[in-house]
Amino acid sequence: MNSRRTRSQTQVLEQLKQIKGAISAQALYLQLKQQHVSMGLATIYRALESLKLEGALQVRTLSSGESLYSLAKEDTHHLTCVRCGSSTVMAECPVHGLEEHLTESHHFQIFYHTLEFFGLCEQCQTH
Repeated sequence: MNSRRTRSQTQVLEQLKQIKGAISAQALYLQLKQQHVSMGLATIYRALESLKLEGALQVRTLSSGESLYSLAKEDTHHLTCVRCGSSTVMAECPVHGLEEHLTESHHFQIFYHTLEFFGLCEQCQTH
């Protein structure tokens, strides 16, 4: 644990540890409020940003512009339909070798990566 974390950052991180999957800042705010944790939405955004910069969180931005936050635990790969918004997780990682190459060639510490393809799902192609 990073000893320089604020109380808000610690509370946000602990809440995210209890969540399976990703969550928006607004949904996180509502969950904390239901648990009687008094924290403003702006404070949650600041805590999420700090945790992201530390490498503790990963962020996925949906086609709607909404950001979803989750613990930085694994790389994610999705096929996302631009019509209905459905998102399918891809099991394989077509860029794993590229990540290793970039780490070595650019001396860049990579926390995680996301890969997302946008198009039409099978169901939306038939409509």
